[in-house]
Amino acid sequence: MILPNPFARRGNAEETTTILEYAIDWAMQAGKIQMEKFRSRHLGIETKSSMHDVVTEVDKQCEALLIDRIATTYPTHSILGEETGMHQKPNSDWEWVVDPLDGTNNYSQGLPIFCVSIGVKYKGEAIVGVVYAPKMDELFTAVKGEGAQWNGRRIHVSRKTELDQCVLATGFPYDKGTVGSDKNNLDNLCRMLPKLRGLRRMGAAAYDLCCVATGMLDGYWELNIKPWDCCAGALIVEEAGGVVRSIRDDRNVSIAAGNEALVDEILQIVK
Repeated sequence: MILPNPFARRGNAEETTTILEYAIDWAMQAGKIQMEKFRSRHLGIETKSSMHDVVTEVDKQCEALLIDRIATTYPTHSILGEETGMHQKPNSDWEWVVDPLDGTNNYSQGLPIFCVSIGVKYKGEAIVGVVYAPKMDELFTAVKGEGAQWNGRRIHVSRKTELDQCVLATGFPYDKGTVGSDKNNLDNLCRMLPKLRGLRRMGAAAYDLCCVATGMLDGYWELNIKPWDCCAGALIVEEAGGVVRSIRDDRNVSIAAGNEALVDEILQIVK
């Protein structure tokens, strides 16, 4: 594992650099818990909003760890966690947006694509992003205005603009069986797939976004994800020279990501 050196300060507040270092450390601690239990028969799997939406004891343990670390170190900061919701601190300018285990379905099946995602906002704007995929030992980081890194190396989004040369990723919402094809992404899939070199469904939005940031994927779109799925990953894409744009405003967070020209092409097709 190559740990990234903190980005050059270039005028950044010292507090932001410290937050990045803490977020990396805590993401790795959560990742260690995940690896200790990975492919265990005793995950305590439960369902949430539907039979498709699962949570494990590992999700809960990782979120408890992250909330404890953040609240102890930054007691005046608010925290939004996937499993426990908002921990609001009055008049706080800071908010940590935490997905303790993105890709829970993958994890519960023994598939290796899952990650910890930690985004930090100041006055509503994401300024630090950390995503750690422990099985693959991949660490993605970004600080607003300072670029993005992957295991310590600077990264940049793909420069491809022709869809027939591109490999994109997408996903499908947990309510896919109860809404129409215009809301569960199937109509978009049917329009998009014939135009692409390839399409991937990785099962973890934060990791999808990080793959876009590195250029391993040329672009990504998805409907009806949540802030904790994309807070860190979206910043990492933007700091890698890409853009993240809203597709629609009636399905929670619905976004497309990639270089600007490619996202324009995606938005011509995806509704």
